[in-house]
Amino acid sequence: MTDKPKTLQLKPRSAPAKPTALRAPVRPKGPARARSQSEVQAERAARDAAWAAGKPPGADRPARDDASRGPAARPRTDAYRSDPPRGEAPRGRASARPEPSGQRPPPRAPRDTRPDLARVGNVRGEVRLNKRMADLGLCSRREADEWIARGWVLVNGAPAVMGMPVPPDANVEVLPQARHQQAGQVTILLHKPMGYVSGQPEDGHEAAATLIGAQSQWRPNAQDRARLPADGRRFAPEHTRGLAPCGRLDIDSVGLLVLTQDGRIARQLIGEASGIDKEYLVRVQWAPNGPQGAGVVAQNVQAVFPPEKLALLRHGLSLDDQPLKPAQVEWMNPEQLRFVLTEGKKRQIRRMCEQVGLHVVGLKRIRIGKVVLGNLPVGQWRYLGADESF
Repeated sequence: MTDKPKTLQLKPRSAPAKPTALRAPVRPKGPARARSQSEVQAERAARDAAWAAGKPPGADRPARDDASRGPAARPRTDAYRSDPPRGEAPRGRASARPEPSGQRPPPRAPRDTRPDLARVGNVRGEVRLNKRMADLGLCSRREADEWIARGWVLVNGAPAVMGMPVPPDANVEVLPQARHQQAGQVTILLHKPMGYVSGQPEDGHEAAATLIGAQSQWRPNAQDRARLPADGRRFAPEHTRGLAPCGRLDIDSVGLLVLTQDGRIARQLIGEASGIDKEYLVRVQWAPNGPQGAGVVAQNVQAVFPPEKLALLRHGLSLDDQPLKPAQVEWMNPEQLRFVLTEGKKRQIRRMCEQVGLHVVGLKRIRIGKVVLGNLPVGQWRYLGADESF
């Protein structure tokens, strides 16, 4: 018995897959188109009109059966509807807006979330450290900031930090390095000539500080040296750095001008609480109709000047809508007045004289506090003596 030959059976070849159609790439959704301002305003106007007509937004929507949406459906409240009307603060999800009743609810007042700086920063009367140091007369605020940055200031034994507030009972200590730097600062007394400005150059005129140099330093004679306190300093280029004028002296005026590197002296002379007086000699003319008008009197002005106007110069005038402090004003000779002021507004003496019919033809400052101009020649300068003070 022979076996039947086995027949090799081949599986039918699977049909090739049909090529799929190419699909366009799906682009991700971009940001929603920004609405224009006119569309936003129109939507708000429509919403406000609906509230005014007693039909709040969403009141005409048909009621939906929450049961038909399944047990997991969240009930929809008015808190999830359109934006709140204008003038009303937005509400959170926890507090839903009440059902519309035809009347617009009153707008909520916005809460003021700004801190009360007067209570937060000054609970104990604290002020910035640089201001406290200036108030104590240690230095100027600018110097204080420089010393703090260099680590030369201690507050209650710890190094100070820039801008830190300090209470009134804080112990402020300055290291010797700061005192040594301050001892090298100079104060210069200059006899300013006419045609120079006290501060920065302007209108083509030079600043008075440009006159400070070795050639213009005053070398007094033996008689003047006996009256002036000994200083002994020699001019150095670093003495012109950071010189600040203390007190105005306009371009048409001459006399004593103080320039200093020491912030303590600057604060003493031009600070808000400065009460140091300044003395001027003022040559005037009687000009009731202005310096170019009729009736100008240049000789024996004292004889024609009304006494009641002299009283006004002493007290009763105002500048820039602010009353002036009392001043000492008296005749030195028939054409010259002596002024002693404790304030220094811009062109104060000239403007005071204009109000009473006087025209100033010459003005010279001869004293600031206890420091006098003396025999210092025009255009020359000297150092403030170690024993001098304003």
